[in-house]
Amino acid sequence: MNIPASDRDRYVKLKAVIEYYRRQFHVYDKEEISEAARDSLMHELTELEAKYPQLVTPDSPSQRVAGEPLPQFRKVRHEVPQWSFNDAFTPEDLREFDARVKRFLSGRGLASVTSSKIEPTYACELKIDGLKIVFTYEKGLLKTAATRGDGEIGEDVTHNIRTIESVPLSLSRPIDIIVEGEVWMSSKNLEIINQKQKAENKPLFANPRNVAAGSIRQLDPKIAASRKLDVFFYDVAHTSEPFPPTQIEELEYLRELGFKVNPNHKVAKNIEEAIEYWEEWKAKGRHQEYWIDGVVIKVNERAYEEALGYTGKAPRFAIAFKFPAEQVTTIVEDIVLQVGRTGVITPVAHLSPVHVAGTTVSRATLHNEDEIKRLDVRIGDTVIIQKAGDVIPDIVLVVKELRPKEAKPYKWPSSVPECGGDGSIERVPGMAAWRCVDLNSFSIVLRRLQNFASKHALNIEGMGKERVEMLLERGLVQHYDEFFTLTEGDLLELEGFAEVSAKKLIAAIQRARHAELARLLVGLSIPQVGEETAILLAARYRTLEEIMNASSAELEKINGIGPIVAKEIEEWFSQKRHQKLVENLKKVLSVENPVYRDSTKTLPLSSKTFVLTGSLSSMTRDEAKEKIRTLGGTVAGSVSSKTDYVVAGSEAGSKLEKARELGVTVLSEEEFKKLLSR
Repeated sequence: MNIPASDRDRYVKLKAVIEYYRRQFHVYDKEEISEAARDSLMHELTELEAKYPQLVTPDSPSQRVAGEPLPQFRKVRHEVPQWSFNDAFTPEDLREFDARVKRFLSGRGLASVTSSKIEPTYACELKIDGLKIVFTYEKGLLKTAATRGDGEIGEDVTHNIRTIESVPLSLSRPIDIIVEGEVWMSSKNLEIINQKQKAENKPLFANPRNVAAGSIRQLDPKIAASRKLDVFFYDVAHTSEPFPPTQIEELEYLRELGFKVNPNHKVAKNIEEAIEYWEEWKAKGRHQEYWIDGVVIKVNERAYEEALGYTGKAPRFAIAFKFPAEQVTTIVEDIVLQVGRTGVITPVAHLSPVHVAGTTVSRATLHNEDEIKRLDVRIGDTVIIQKAGDVIPDIVLVVKELRPKEAKPYKWPSSVPECGGDGSIERVPGMAAWRCVDLNSFSIVLRRLQNFASKHALNIEGMGKERVEMLLERGLVQHYDEFFTLTEGDLLELEGFAEVSAKKLIAAIQRARHAELARLLVGLSIPQVGEETAILLAARYRTLEEIMNASSAELEKINGIGPIVAKEIEEWFSQKRHQKLVENLKKVLSVENPVYRDSTKTLPLSSKTFVLTGSLSSMTRDEAKEKIRTLGGTVAGSVSSKTDYVVAGSEAGSKLEKARELGVTVLSEEEFKKLLSR
C-alpha cells in the first residue's frame, strides 16, 4: 500500500515527539505534558501503524517492552452514617492534611500519651472509580446491600448484588458486620459490552463506572448478572468482634472473613511516602483493569482515627488524593467565529472528535482574540485539551513540534458576514471581546428572539430554533412583543403546522404572558446579564421601572455586580429604542417578581454569596439555588475574594481549586444542607 506523504511525515514527527516527552519524563523527571496526553499521541501513532504496517520499525515507541424483576426499590436507613471524603489535588494539599491531623491530635493531648511528637503512619489505597455499596451481614449471612444515597438513606439493591460472584453470601464465621465496598466493571468487559452495543446500533457506554452504576440500579437482576461485575471491600463500619488496631490490619481482617480486597495498598511511614505512592499510580494511569481516579490516604492507627472523628460531612482521618484532570491530544480542524445574542463574537475551535473524561468532544472554546494569541493556536495544530468537571473543554497547550509547515498564524478578521450589512466588527471598550457594529442583523435578531422564547427566559414551550427562524423569515415576528400578536391563522400558513399544533403553540404563548421579572431580564439580551445577574437585580428591585432608572453607581452596590456589568445595564436602558421595546412589552405582559427581597428584613443567608460546583445527589442545581435565594443569599457563577461559600458536589471542577487558592470556605453537600436547615 502506498503511504501518502502527509501520513508518512506525520508518523515521523509523532515518533520524534513521543520519544522526546518520554525522555523528559523518565530520564529527567520533567512532566511537560500529562501522561494522558502522551497516551493520546501514542494512540494516534499505533493507529497509523495499523493502517500502514510497513511503517513499523524496531525503534517505534509501540515496540517498547514496557432472579425476578422488582416493582421498585425499597429504601434502607443506614445503621452507620455514610460519609464521603474531602479531596486533595496537589502534594501541597496532602501536606496540609497531614499538618491538620497532627495539630488536632496534639490538641487532644495524645502526644503526652504516646510520645512528645505525634507521627501517624498512613494507609494508602487505590480509589476505585465505581459505585459505593454498604453490605450488612447478620450471623455471617448477607442481609442487605444498599447504595450510599444521601448518607442516611439508600436503596436496597441486594437482588442485584447477589448476582456478583465476588460478594460472599456467607462469611467464614457467624458474626454481625457492616462493610463498605466499591462495585466496578473491568475495562475488558466494557469493551465486550460496547462491541455488542455497536453491533445492535445502540449507543456506546462512556466508561465502566456508568455501566456498573446503571446495572446495580436495574429492577431486573438478570441485567446485573449479565454484566459480570466485581467488588473490592475496603472498610468495616461495624463489627460484633473487636476492631483491628490499624487500617492495614482491617483489610487483612476483611480478607480473612472472605471478602475480596484490592491487593494494591501499602503503609506509608509519613506523608511524603504517601505522596510517592500517589505519584506512582498517577504515572501508571487511571485505566487499569479497573478504573481508578486517585488514592485514598487514611491515618493507619485506629486509636488516632477515633480521636480525629468526623466533620459534618467527612472523616478527619482520611482524604481522597485525586489524579489530575484527564488530558488528550487532538487536531484543530478549523477556527469558527460565533455571533451571540448580544453581538459578541466568540472563537470556537472545531476539533477532530476525541474521547476525554468519559465523553466525546469536537469543540473547545478559545474565548477571545487574546487567548488565540496567547496559545498561538493555528488550524492544523495538534493540541492538548483538558476537561476538568466543566462541560466545555479547554485547550491547554499546542504541541508545536507537530505543527504542519503550512500552518499560519490565525488572523482576526476585520468583518464577520453574520454581523449583517458590511459585517463590521469593533472591540468592546475595556474588554478582550469583539462584537458586531450592526446589532440588528438577521443572525443577531434571530438569536435574540430564540433567547427570549427559551426555557431560561419566557419559556414559550414549542417555540424552538426552527420555528423562530421561520417566523422571522416570514416577517411575522421581528420584535419581542410580536410573539403575543400571533394567531392560529398566522401559524397555519407556515410549513409543519396543523390545527392541533397551532392551538398548542398559541396556548404556550398565552401562558408566557405571565412572566417573572428575572426571566424577562434574561430574555431582553442585555449585555452581561445572564440568569444569575438577572436574579440579583430582581432581588434588589421590585419592578422593571426601578431597574431602568437605577444608575451604574447604584447598581454597583449590589454584591455580585461589578462596574462593567453595571455600566452595560445603565447604557442599555438609556437607549430610546430599548425604552420603546420595554413599553411595548408592558402592553402584552403581566410581570411578577417572586424573588424580590425587602431590604429591611434580615434572612439567615442575607449578604452571603455562594458558588456551586459539581453534582449534588439530593437536589438539582436549580433547587439548590432556589433554597439559597429563599434564605436571602445570592448565587454567583465564578469564585472571587467576595465569595463566602463554595458548595462542592461530586466531580467538582476548577471552581473548587480556585476556592482553595483564595481560602474561600468549601462546603460539602451535607454541610450545605445543615446550613440551609439552621
